[in-house]
Amino acid sequence: MSGQGLIIWIVVGGIAGWLAGLIVKGGGFGILGDIVVGIVGSLIAGALFGAFFPGIGAGVLGAIISATIGAVILLFVIRLVRRAA
Repeated sequence: MSGQGLIIWIVVGGIAGWLAGLIVKGGGFGILGDIVVGIVGSLIAGALFGAFFPGIGAGVLGAIISATIGAVILLFVIRLVRRAA
């Protein structure tokens, strides 16, 4: 992965994590937390959507949308686990 690809990955992760934080519970987790949530969300979305909808993550906008969906799923699962504990 090139340096430019890494920077794009971090920016997409940050945007997706921030959007997911707004969607799920009205606030973000700070810049580093948003980036981590967005990157993990993009991995979740890639695993889920890659098998069923292979073209959904095409382009930067598609990557942001799919990563946001994956991050929302991640945050929803985290909140369910926190409530159960």
